[in-house]
Amino acid sequence: MPENKKGLITFNDLANVAAMQPMEQLAPLKKNNLKLSIGIPREITSQENRVPLSPSAVEFLVNNGHEVTIESRAGESSNFSDNRFSEAGAIIAHQHEEIFKSDIILKIEPPTLAEVDLMKPEQLLISALQLDQLNPVLLNKLMLKRVNAIAYEFLQDDSGSYPIIRAMSELAGHASILLASEYLNNANIGKGELLGGFTGIPPTQIVVIGAGAVGEYACKAALGLGANVKVFDNELYRLRRLQENLGGKIFTSTLQPNILAEALRSCDVAIGALRGEMGRSPIVVSEKMVMQMKPNSIIIDVSIDQGGVFETSEITNHKNPIFRKHEVIHYCVPNITARVSRTASYALSNIFTPILNDLSNYGGFYDLVKIAKGFRHGVYLYKGALVNESLAKKFGFKSKDLNLMMNLF
Repeated sequence: MPENKKGLITFNDLANVAAMQPMEQLAPLKKNNLKLSIGIPREITSQENRVPLSPSAVEFLVNNGHEVTIESRAGESSNFSDNRFSEAGAIIAHQHEEIFKSDIILKIEPPTLAEVDLMKPEQLLISALQLDQLNPVLLNKLMLKRVNAIAYEFLQDDSGSYPIIRAMSELAGHASILLASEYLNNANIGKGELLGGFTGIPPTQIVVIGAGAVGEYACKAALGLGANVKVFDNELYRLRRLQENLGGKIFTSTLQPNILAEALRSCDVAIGALRGEMGRSPIVVSEKMVMQMKPNSIIIDVSIDQGGVFETSEITNHKNPIFRKHEVIHYCVPNITARVSRTASYALSNIFTPILNDLSNYGGFYDLVKIAKGFRHGVYLYKGALVNESLAKKFGFKSKDLNLMMNLF
């Protein structure tokens, strides 16, 4: 500590020393009580049964001073009645266009072209983007509307993972085994077997292709029922993680065609859970391999929304979910989680509610996007400007730097 000629420390000396010390970054202060206006339209896609907020989440938001308008029958397919939402404090809208008067539009599926016509500048859209199925005309229309748009599949949490993708993948993996169980029994043209293991009877043989979240939860469900599981993936770190998480109880292998073909020949159920990093999933099971599978064995191609990993896969729907090819039952419905829509809606609601709460607490979209990195990762339109470089390259549009945009406005 510096001293003056008399050996005393002055206030000026202290100030000079303090100025040289590193300063800690102050955490942003919450700006409470920003009222949100949230609109939830009824999904019109035939296979979409989910709703983004449960009645209990609506009740929480309303009790915190926010306004939630939900279109009549929006929760019907998830067994959430209009009356239940009304009791939770939601406004029930009987006209589709009423929803789009809200400042925030919260959806499961991407908006339709007709819905974009109903939107207004600087409205916040939170929905799926579905990059592999995105219509560039729709994207251009959103840009012309100058909306702010977030793809919820791109949102990240504090650990850098994708919470909505993870939650839906876990559900899809678990559901795939329950579906296999249904189609093994006599009631659904199966061979009359109980999925799992039973004393004195060889256990069900299941092949899982893909060791990500879908594959992991398919394995957990299958092992829990007593089945014998073999997992294939070309990423060794995923196979290693899977064995560690499941206690080394399963057979794992890289995607070697001969070993995979042999496993498929003897299996009762094959789960396709391999996703492509960009665009289509790789086809790793040829038609010849399928032809060698046992009669009445079952294929559940969870990856069908990206094209599927089986060469024989063709998209089906919830009304007509299966077809037979080479005496093998194929289940190829995209969006398996819509089959368990109530559970899936609760899972989505648990993720969306804290995000909406943060939007309120931190001053709205423009403030939250500056301070929340994971939230910012989901933004692809900012005041109508395309700020997602991958999206711009895919469709040949110009992209702008989000950080620069935030500083300009």
